[in-house]
Amino acid sequence: MEKSYFLTPLPSINTQSVEEVLTGDNCWSVTYTKRRICVLKGSTVDISCSYTHPTSYIEQGSFWFIQKHPVDVRSYPEYAGRVEYNRDTEKHHTMTITHLTEKDSDDYKFRLLTTNEGRFSGLPGVMLTVTDILLEMDPTSVSEGERVTLRCRTQCTVGLNPTYIWYKNRQITSYNSLILDPVSSEDAGNYSCAVEGLERILSPEETLTVRYGPDSNLNLNTSVSVSPSGEIVEGSSVTLTCSSDANPPVQSYTWYKKNGGHYQFSNVNTGPHLVFFLIKSFDIGEYYCEAWNGIKTRSPAQYHMYAPKNTSVSVSPSGEIVEGSSVTLTCSSDANPPVDKCTWYKKEVTSPKASGQSYNITNIISQDRGEYYCEAQNKYGRLNSSSVFVDVQCKFT
Repeated sequence: MEKSYFLTPLPSINTQSVEEVLTGDNCWSVTYTKRRICVLKGSTVDISCSYTHPTSYIEQGSFWFIQKHPVDVRSYPEYAGRVEYNRDTEKHHTMTITHLTEKDSDDYKFRLLTTNEGRFSGLPGVMLTVTDILLEMDPTSVSEGERVTLRCRTQCTVGLNPTYIWYKNRQITSYNSLILDPVSSEDAGNYSCAVEGLERILSPEETLTVRYGPDSNLNLNTSVSVSPSGEIVEGSSVTLTCSSDANPPVQSYTWYKKNGGHYQFSNVNTGPHLVFFLIKSFDIGEYYCEAWNGIKTRSPAQYHMYAPKNTSVSVSPSGEIVEGSSVTLTCSSDANPPVDKCTWYKKEVTSPKASGQSYNITNIISQDRGEYYCEAQNKYGRLNSSSVFVDVQCKFT
C-alpha cells in the first residue's frame, strides 16, 4: 500500500487544503492501493483507496477527479457509462473504468465530502497510463535463410512480469520472444501478440513477407506436365508446361533436352510452355525446365518422352500349373507416353497368340506348355520382354 499526503480541511476556506500530519481522532488520510497503474487499451481498471477522517465529521459523499479543480469524472461526456463507484468496505472506495482509451491516461485523485463543510483530497493521486500493444518486426521483408526478430511492446510494463503470447494467422505459435533464424518460406504470414491473461486484446497485425526461390522447401512440387495427357501421335501438337511457385514470382523459364549425358539448351524456349506443333519421332527424349525468380534457380524438373523399357511378364498363379486350371500372363513396361499396345507371342510360333496387357489361358492343356513373351509398344518404339516358361502338369485321376 502506498500512502498519499495527509490532509485536514479549513472549514472557513472551502477551496483550499493544508498539508498536515495529525494523529488520533483528528487524522485525515488517503492511502491508495497502487500509486501507478499500467493497463492495456480496451481493458478495465480498478483504482482504489482507503481513507480516514476525524470522528466529528460525517461522510456526505465522495468522488474521483482528474483536473486541478475537483469535479466528478462521471460528469465528463467522455466517461459517460464507463465509470462505476463502489464502497466495498467501510472507508474503502473503488472506481472502475471500462473500455479504456489512451485519452484516459491521467492522475486520478479521491475527494471526500463531510459535514461541517469538510472536504479533502488525496494528493498527488494515482497515475494511470493506458497503453496500446504493438508488435515490432525487424525486418518485415526477408529472403529465406535470414533472421527475423519480433517484439511485443507497450508504453509501460503491464503487470509485474508479463508473458507475451504470439499469434501467426490468429493461431498461437510461441511465448515471450519470437526469433525466426533462419527464416523459411513457411514462416510468411500475419503476426500479432497479446499479454497472457488479456488474450482478447491483440496488437495490430504485422505481415512478414519471405522471398524464396523456386527450390524452396515450400515448393517441392515444381514439375512438368504434358497436354494432351493421352496417347501422343506423330504430327500432333504437344505442350509441356513448367509449374513453379516462388516469391517474387518466377521471371524466366529455360528448357533443356537431355542428349546422352549432357543437357542441351532447347531453342524452342517459350517461357513456361514448350510447344511441339508437329511432333516427330526425333523429339523423343527427356525434357527439363529450369525456373528463376531473381533469388534462386530451381534444379531442373523433368519430363521424359521415351519408348518402352524394363518390359517383363508375370504369371498368376505363381505355383504349379495343372491341366484344366486357368493362368493369367501380365505384361508390364515403363514408357512415356504409356504403352498403347501389348502383343503376346509363344516361342516357335510365328503368329501372335493374343493382344492386350493380360493374356488369359483358361482350361489349360499340355499343348499350352512353352515359353511366352510380350511386346510393349508406344509411339516412340517397342520392346520385347524376356520369356517365361509355363509348365503344365498332367492331371491324374
